[in-house]
Amino acid sequence: MRIIVSLICGTIFGFGLYISGMIDPQKVLGFLDIWAITDGGWDPSLAFVMGGGLAVAIPIFQFAKNRTEAVCGGEMSLPTNRVITTKLVVGGLLFGTGWGLVGYCPGPALSALAFGHTDTIIFVVAMIAGMGGARAMGLNK
Repeated sequence: MRIIVSLICGTIFGFGLYISGMIDPQKVLGFLDIWAITDGGWDPSLAFVMGGGLAVAIPIFQFAKNRTEAVCGGEMSLPTNRVITTKLVVGGLLFGTGWGLVGYCPGPALSALAFGHTDTIIFVVAMIAGMGGARAMGLNK
């Protein structure tokens, strides 16, 4: 049952990324380019996508945070660590820099692979290599 629910949720999530334009790096870069506000070139539509995501996620996390077992079975293990570390800040800066440079973050990049564009493939290969490198250096602990 968990696998089926996971497949359904992942499909809905990927479809939402597609409909919202999150898998189009030019749309994402148009949102991230806040300097374009003055000339009318800024695209605020992804702010509504993020707001919609929060509107759905916040009540679900409130429901889930007091549970010890998932609705479909299995252990619930939500993060509890609230410590801001150097690794967290550097990781966030690297993530944000990569997102700002190319317009992809991991989820949308994986969804965009379905279109087979060379730049997406290069990004995903580099992302996986970076994850492997971080693991090999022990940075993901």
